[in-house]
Amino acid sequence: MTDATVLRTEDLSIGYRRVRNAPVVVASDLNFSLQPGELVCLLGPNGAGKSTLMRTLARLQPPLSGQIWLDERRLDDLRPGQLARRLSIVLTDRVDVGAMSGYGLVSLGRHPYTGWTGTLNEQDERIVQWALQAVRAKDMSDRLTVEMSDGERQKVLIARALAQQPRVMLLDEPTAFLDLPRRVEVMDLLRQLASENSQAILLSTHDLDLALRNADRLWLLSADGELFDGAPEDLILNGAFERVFSAEGVTFDRERGSFHTRQEACGRLRLEGDGVAAFWTRRALERIGYAVEKEGENGNSASYASNLHPRQSVSGAVSVRMEDGRLLYRLDSGGREDSFTSLNELTTYLRRGGAGGDTDAKVDEDLYARR
Repeated sequence: MTDATVLRTEDLSIGYRRVRNAPVVVASDLNFSLQPGELVCLLGPNGAGKSTLMRTLARLQPPLSGQIWLDERRLDDLRPGQLARRLSIVLTDRVDVGAMSGYGLVSLGRHPYTGWTGTLNEQDERIVQWALQAVRAKDMSDRLTVEMSDGERQKVLIARALAQQPRVMLLDEPTAFLDLPRRVEVMDLLRQLASENSQAILLSTHDLDLALRNADRLWLLSADGELFDGAPEDLILNGAFERVFSAEGVTFDRERGSFHTRQEACGRLRLEGDGVAAFWTRRALERIGYAVEKEGENGNSASYASNLHPRQSVSGAVSVRMEDGRLLYRLDSGGREDSFTSLNELTTYLRRGGAGGDTDAKVDEDLYARR
């Protein structure tokens, strides 16, 4: 093992042992490593074994075969106290700690150093305060955990794991119960902690966009137990995302870094315009089922649009322009030109098949009648 590696596996096989039956193998022949100062995100479909892998690396369940090395020592050779000084884990399960303050919960992270008495010395207290400060939770020190929001409690749990001063931090779905702003905040926090403290942080997540934006590396665990390791961009470009997340009716768009369901296009439109407005116009048109050709693409749509219905002829053109200080959307179809002041107006018009006037009113009447 090199000095730059804090954790590695050697032909690791993970799964479950069953009494009188053959073990259930989730993944086998896993060989990977974690480096200090990097944030690694573990992704994969449900049931692929992400939580099993995390629990195995934390020694919460034994591997079926192979070895795990932590700081040049076999994981099985470390006593509990030695392991707790090197590795910490935050599980996805909600923690019930009763009427405990934020400071009290974080101080539990010093247990591997305080001995059986649990008494904190000055250094322990400084580390607890530092951990709270590091996760931007200083103001939660005296608050009871039962009074905290999910996001606040998650910060305190990360601070507890940080107070162990581990070389490796493992987090299983740390953003599972959080709203979007808190998910962004927690992911940004973990990225900074890894870099500033030279810790290796591994977290499992279903949040693809945040993982692509923040992770130094990704581990993609497929449903058949194959693990792909690399920079997010490399795994997109070499097709690993398509292989891991391939499922009937779902495709991964390399150009956008997002998933789409396969569907037959209801029509094909040419989009004229540039900038942010054109980007979101394209998104809106594709959302309602149109294949979109961008002006300047030589008649070839993006990968998502071409997968929808590549042989369908262009049925119209949409242009987006700034006129008199506001956005204006023009639809030219079948020799008729219509203008709209919002994407909602445009997409509503297209969903109704271009109906107007009395026909629109009849569509609304029918919609309400069916409710």
